[in-house]
Amino acid sequence: MITDEFQFCFPRSVEHPAAGYKKIFESVEELDEPLTAKVTGTVPSWLGGSLLRMGPGLFEIGGEPFYHLFDGQAMIHKFDLKSGQVTYYRKFIKTDAYVRNMTEKRVVITEFGTAAYPDPCKNIFSRFFTYFRGIEVTDNCLVNIYPVGEDFYACTETNFITKVDPDSLETLTKVDMCKYVSVNGVSAHPHREADGTLYNIGNCFGKNLSLAYNIVKIPGPQKDKSDPIEKSQVVVQLPSSERLKPSYVHSFGMTDNYFIFVEQPVKINLLKFLSSWSLRGANYMDCFESNESMGTWFHLATKNPGGYLSTHKFRTSAFNIFHHINAYEDSGFIVVDVCTWKGYDFVYNYLYLANLREDWEEVKKAAMKAPQPEARRYVLPLDIHREEQGKNLVSLPYTTATAVLNSDGTIWLEPEILFSGPRQAFEFPQINYSQCCGKKYSFAYGLGLNHFVPDRIVKLNVQTKQTWVWQEEDSYPSEPLFVASPEATEEDDGLLLSIVVKPGAERPGSLLILDAADLSEVARAEVDVIIPVTLHGMYKP
Repeated sequence: MITDEFQFCFPRSVEHPAAGYKKIFESVEELDEPLTAKVTGTVPSWLGGSLLRMGPGLFEIGGEPFYHLFDGQAMIHKFDLKSGQVTYYRKFIKTDAYVRNMTEKRVVITEFGTAAYPDPCKNIFSRFFTYFRGIEVTDNCLVNIYPVGEDFYACTETNFITKVDPDSLETLTKVDMCKYVSVNGVSAHPHREADGTLYNIGNCFGKNLSLAYNIVKIPGPQKDKSDPIEKSQVVVQLPSSERLKPSYVHSFGMTDNYFIFVEQPVKINLLKFLSSWSLRGANYMDCFESNESMGTWFHLATKNPGGYLSTHKFRTSAFNIFHHINAYEDSGFIVVDVCTWKGYDFVYNYLYLANLREDWEEVKKAAMKAPQPEARRYVLPLDIHREEQGKNLVSLPYTTATAVLNSDGTIWLEPEILFSGPRQAFEFPQINYSQCCGKKYSFAYGLGLNHFVPDRIVKLNVQTKQTWVWQEEDSYPSEPLFVASPEATEEDDGLLLSIVVKPGAERPGSLLILDAADLSEVARAEVDVIIPVTLHGMYKP
């Protein structure tokens, strides 16, 4: 079903009484060989390549459950498209976490919301020393996959990334980013330039527990075929507003000349991380807390050369942020479009598997307590004069976003709302990245979350706020990836690729191909297996 809607509203309230969404949170097995998909419609002849997706594929080991959405063991999925034919393949990433868990048939390494405990067969002294040594950082790379040079790496949000073969899906090499740059973890959403240069952001715990956020540059493919990761460098460092409590970072913004970092009130308590974690077997979620008074800060840094703009202090009310939509420069302003969740309560508190597997009425009740999602536009002025205190500094004619200089030198931001609906989120945003990243743009594509259940694909015109929606009964799509047509002249001339799960169907897993202009269906490739939830991924031509 496709609908056109205006003024940022969804077409109707959708119910899921059959709770088919529970199936996307169940364990699956690897495939021994690719499955041939049944294709309906016509796959465009120019669309030849692979859709690669990452997500959790194993939700329990040896009778021990994983508790959080971000705990399941990493699985890579691939839909191959060639000459109108489609195949589907999947493999577990053979991380250290996976191999050791499977060998010992229990949870050995602590994940995001699941603590590992010492082997009960060991004596009490061995168990004590296991606790005292602390818990190893996981390499369970279930969140995203991206190219580095001519290679491909699956990632989570720790310091470990895992090199994989995008053709065979075999696991190749584990890489510790700490060996190359000063970071204690890197985000799952790097930015990539046309020449292959990557930028990413991560926390850095320095001497005497000094804290900062480092933006890291990894060059593109090297002429001498050397590994670009070995040439990684920190290009700019951003300060933390609290010495022992860094903010959670999942993504950041980038324009042609600037980096944008949004410091949110969801914090990692380092003392808790370093002490109670080591002694009592806590997990990552146990180390998060919210700062109820800081609000949210926007930090700016120049790109070439890298430099922190300490004179520009932007502040707004509290919100959670996981995904930036896009950012661009216009007439002395930086426009920043983001997916937000109102308030300081951590959204991940609502993503435990027990919550997501509830019956529909219970899922709705839980979502009513969670922060309200909104897609927002903030505008940051670059030219600031003290005499303009108390005035709205934003003069762009097409936005209602404001920025007001306070007497303490900070600038208070109020957003323009791009999309809002009761318990309806526009999330996992995508754009025509190669054409529009860091540039003024019109269209964003997202996954529609209905009380945290992914049940639609949404196209949003960020200028007019018009929306288009694709939806089918009892169908659960994933993040839509945009692929531009070879001779495209318009921004939305291309296709959207999404994995859709329809649990009651004869062939419940499918690759859905939509026309990005109007979300009409172009083709569908169905396979006779369930595909568990996927988080992020990429299209490899």
